[in-house]
Amino acid sequence: MEPKASDTDDFLESTVLLDEAQYEEGFKDGYNDGLGLGKEEGREVGLKLGFQVGEELGFYRGCVDVWSSAIRVDPGAFSARLRKSIEQLGELVDKYPLSEPENEQVQEMMNTMRLKFRVISAMLGVRLEYEGYPKSSETDVVDF
Repeated sequence: MEPKASDTDDFLESTVLLDEAQYEEGFKDGYNDGLGLGKEEGREVGLKLGFQVGEELGFYRGCVDVWSSAIRVDPGAFSARLRKSIEQLGELVDKYPLSEPENEQVQEMMNTMRLKFRVISAMLGVRLEYEGYPKSSETDVVDF
């Protein structure tokens, strides 16, 4: 008995359909697994970055508090320009939108704080750097 052309087509069609069904099932399984893992990984990355931002803001707040205390003890110890820069850094730290992580200006504000901190450090004649973010130069850094 010779196979008819329609029998051959049916056989190939069922094979193709089986292959497509397995592909679709595998895709759905992978997609669902990826959704769960992606959310968990996103949560971990968010916690890590949030901690780093908080740590850096805390460093700047601590420096501002120490410098402000020194100004209260001896107002003549710092120039008016330096006192104003310290006050501006304090205002930048206070205005940082902690509860608005999707605010588009957060990176710009952080860069402004870093720059203001470097200016104050230079005016004081000390070499202070927050060690949590990448440094502009790894050499000649003196730890205090």
